[in-house]
Amino acid sequence: MICKFCPMILILLIAASSLAAPQDEMVPISIELPKPMFIGTPQNLKVPNLEKPLGKARPPFLAPKGTENVAAGQPIASTDEEPIIGEIDMITDGDKEAVDGSYVELGPFVQHVTIDLAAKHNIYAIVVWHFHKQPRVYFDVVVQVADDPDFITNVQTVFNNDHDNTAGLGVGSDMNYVETAEGKLIDAKGVQGRYVRLYSNGNSNNDLNHYIEVEVYGKPAE
Repeated sequence: MICKFCPMILILLIAASSLAAPQDEMVPISIELPKPMFIGTPQNLKVPNLEKPLGKARPPFLAPKGTENVAAGQPIASTDEEPIIGEIDMITDGDKEAVDGSYVELGPFVQHVTIDLAAKHNIYAIVVWHFHKQPRVYFDVVVQVADDPDFITNVQTVFNNDHDNTAGLGVGSDMNYVETAEGKLIDAKGVQGRYVRLYSNGNSNNDLNHYIEVEVYGKPAE
């Protein structure tokens, strides 16, 4: 005799098994920070929509176990092919110090750099150090992830503080922030992509654009 309830029981068992399946273990990602070059936040930065300083160390950022910096040593391109100072590949070389010789200086106006991760990844966090030798605010910072180097396929914006659409990528709601030795950590929420692009448009000291290092924390996409 065939049990008329067997199909329903089987469905319930499968559902229960799915709910009981262990999820990725979440652990703090390890971010090696450079030496701080200044302490505190200056009070004379007249920048609108400025994020208030946390006043303490940034809390640990949790990501699935096995997450690592997948941008280290990867190829990088820029709209400014001949930087005023430094070389573009310094942006993924692991040197995050603020001393002379550790940063790249790009020309004025809107510029961007693009990192090729070599394969599609699940991206959980992006950390960028523009310049932290002195407190500055960089303007129109936009960070996007895509599947192709021309940023046509699966383009996803993970950060945008361009409040007047100067870069032409849409109006952003993220806040301006002061550069520090901690870098700016952007929660990418596990978006998938191969290419990471970062825009900026000068800073509170001058019209030039700078990068010390960019780290992308992720895991290969299955």
